[in-house]
Amino acid sequence: MPPSLFSFQFRIRNLPLRVPSTTLGTIRVMNNNRHRTADSRVESNPRVHKLQQLVNTNASGGWEESWKQGVTPWDLGRPTPVISHLHHTGSLPMGRVLVPGCGTGYDVVEMACLGRYVVGLDISEEAIKKAKQMSSTLPNADYFTFIKADFFTWHPTDLFDLIFDYTFFCAIEPDMRSAWAQQIQNFLKPDGELITLMFPMDDHAGGPPYKVSIADYKEVLHPMGFEAISIVDNKWAIEVRKGREKLGRWKRALGQSSL
Repeated sequence: MPPSLFSFQFRIRNLPLRVPSTTLGTIRVMNNNRHRTADSRVESNPRVHKLQQLVNTNASGGWEESWKQGVTPWDLGRPTPVISHLHHTGSLPMGRVLVPGCGTGYDVVEMACLGRYVVGLDISEEAIKKAKQMSSTLPNADYFTFIKADFFTWHPTDLFDLIFDYTFFCAIEPDMRSAWAQQIQNFLKPDGELITLMFPMDDHAGGPPYKVSIADYKEVLHPMGFEAISIVDNKWAIEVRKGREKLGRWKRALGQSSL
């Protein structure tokens, strides 16, 4: 999810699995002067502090303003490494996929392929604009779309086989997490899967991003009938996030979608 100062370059590559790429195209994002270094610790990152100022002083427009100003400290400048790994090892469900809070859509494009149609959702018009600009000419463009909408009020026309959540759960205020879980239940097929990258797992105060824990996810997902099939340390996490991030995979054991 890069700021507007970045330029975008797309090409097909045959790279080893450890390098994030799609089967149809690779997104490479570079700063005008150097590669971006992703976020450092929340409590000491001035860009995170700037984001908090924007969002906490302007609840309705703070996220849009953060995109316009290029204040996007969550940005990796590439697909999430573990998603690349899961995609290339055939470990992701096929069918319809939702990525809430998709930003410029690296993970949307990464997962999209024949047999897997991915919807990127974001509340920011600027983010969706960037996502469409960067991806419209990619070879796999027929297998994804970007929609500007509020996750909490949106009504999709079809249910999803997979939802991937990363830096979205931690971006919403903690008192909205039950509503988040309700929407996850509403949007997933009865046998669908939720993948959560749990971050940041630390003890910092305030947000966004707000600190998270396994217990926080269980607290809101269990009442919706979801159970964890696995929760493991994310060994594919980028260096500055190692030790603060776990990969959770969830399936619904009880209840039906209310969509």
